[in-house]
Amino acid sequence: MSLYEASIRVKHECPYRSISERYPDLTIREWPLSDCQVLEITAEETPTDELIDQLGTVLHESADEDGYHVVTQSCLCSLDESIIDRFEKHNCLYQSPTIYRQGWEHYTVIAFDGEDIRALLDDLRSDREIELLSKTSISEKQVPHSMLAPVDQLFENLTDRQVAALQLALETGYYEQPRKTSLRDLAEQTAVARSTYEEHLRKAENKLLTNAGQFLRLVTATTTSNPLQVETTPQEEQAAD
Repeated sequence: MSLYEASIRVKHECPYRSISERYPDLTIREWPLSDCQVLEITAEETPTDELIDQLGTVLHESADEDGYHVVTQSCLCSLDESIIDRFEKHNCLYQSPTIYRQGWEHYTVIAFDGEDIRALLDDLRSDREIELLSKTSISEKQVPHSMLAPVDQLFENLTDRQVAALQLALETGYYEQPRKTSLRDLAEQTAVARSTYEEHLRKAENKLLTNAGQFLRLVTATTTSNPLQVETTPQEEQAAD
């Protein structure tokens, strides 16, 4: 199976795109989270207070030889019916960040099929101006370095109790070999019965692996052999453990 990485740029009504058009020396990088966006603004000169006020709450700012940098948290763009939803509709995996530069939005996606990219481009062209900047085949070894799994997607749909159960198990050595604790010991550290704690933990594990599945497919999509079917010596197995 071939994998493709496509880079596109888009023009449509978006506050960040409009700002980048008004301030062409700015580069805005956006990482979308579940209910907001984290922005990194880079400029040759220090942006005015008026501009920063448009971008939201400042989390960090610094200046060096590369220019002025500011990280803000903002919610200017609605996440409802976003372009990222269209990526998922066409089986294309979005890679953060979105880059806004000189009135354009730049996106990078990974797809399992070139037809998916063509279908996505046709969909986007129906209501906005777009350009395909590049489309390249990527190899198995390139995938882990060309993608960053958004953390909020990995933990999507996990409840607070499930996350707490998973964190406690991880921090107390439940997943180490050999295990340093048991389900009974873990449950005793909480206010719930062993069966209830185990239910929270198993549901957390199931949801986490399900959410990670699309990224796991990318890592293994171009693998031609099954490592589990390759015979290994006892010494190799012991080293792997």
